[in-house]
Amino acid sequence: MITQQLGINYERRGTGSPLVLLHGIGHRWQAWNPVLDLLAERHDVIAMDLPGFGRSAPMPAGAQHDLPSTMTALEQIFAELGIRAPHMAGNSLGGLIAVEAASRGIVSSATALSPAGFWDGGMDRARAITTLRLLRAGAVAPRPLGLALTGSRLLRTASLGVLYAHPERIDARSARGDMAALRAATAFAPTLRTGRDFSWSGPQPTVPLTVAWAELDKILPLRQSRNAALALPAAHHVVLRGCGHVPMVDDPALVARTILDTCARADAANPAA
Repeated sequence: MITQQLGINYERRGTGSPLVLLHGIGHRWQAWNPVLDLLAERHDVIAMDLPGFGRSAPMPAGAQHDLPSTMTALEQIFAELGIRAPHMAGNSLGGLIAVEAASRGIVSSATALSPAGFWDGGMDRARAITTLRLLRAGAVAPRPLGLALTGSRLLRTASLGVLYAHPERIDARSARGDMAALRAATAFAPTLRTGRDFSWSGPQPTVPLTVAWAELDKILPLRQSRNAALALPAAHHVVLRGCGHVPMVDDPALVARTILDTCARADAANPAA
């Protein structure tokens, strides 16, 4: 489905208190497919393509690809979808957005899976940005190379190992869809440029926040969780054992349970919502 005013593409399932899911840079809402039905058993789940990613329209003219503009866009999206202060879960870039949304108090709870913005020094940030650029370069490679990479189980597993602990679980159709989304993402380059000089800092969240770091993350390594713990001392910090950067594929049950537990803490504290 696509919203009429802002052109945001999204998938919506389930009933209950609303839960918004945000993907990482260059990805699309389908990153959440492994956990969607588990979450929809308890929540009105809305997995969306961020502006300029997937099938969503770009940011409005003149808007920057930074957190303030993203927060403004999110509040407009919430209004268009008819939701107020939803729960939120995000991965990587989406995790950073979830942390910021919790800091600003525009969500009821937030779960951040390996959030960006908690670099362990300049070299750490440069390595992550270089890795992401290499992934994008593979996505924009000539079509025969892309078909070879995604069509061969061996090559697909090797090329996706930077994102998943179990890349063999990604089939050719999903890999081709993800590659096409990364290739077409108009927000990829400007978002990455913003990230070159960015580290998260902000007011402490007053809503339940869980920061869940993937143990085997090759893009945002587990050591960055120390920085997140220092910056967010009141948050609940956990490690997703056996998971890579996009953990929803590696352990759907663990990821779903982590998100649901965070939502439950907020709903218990505010039953009227």
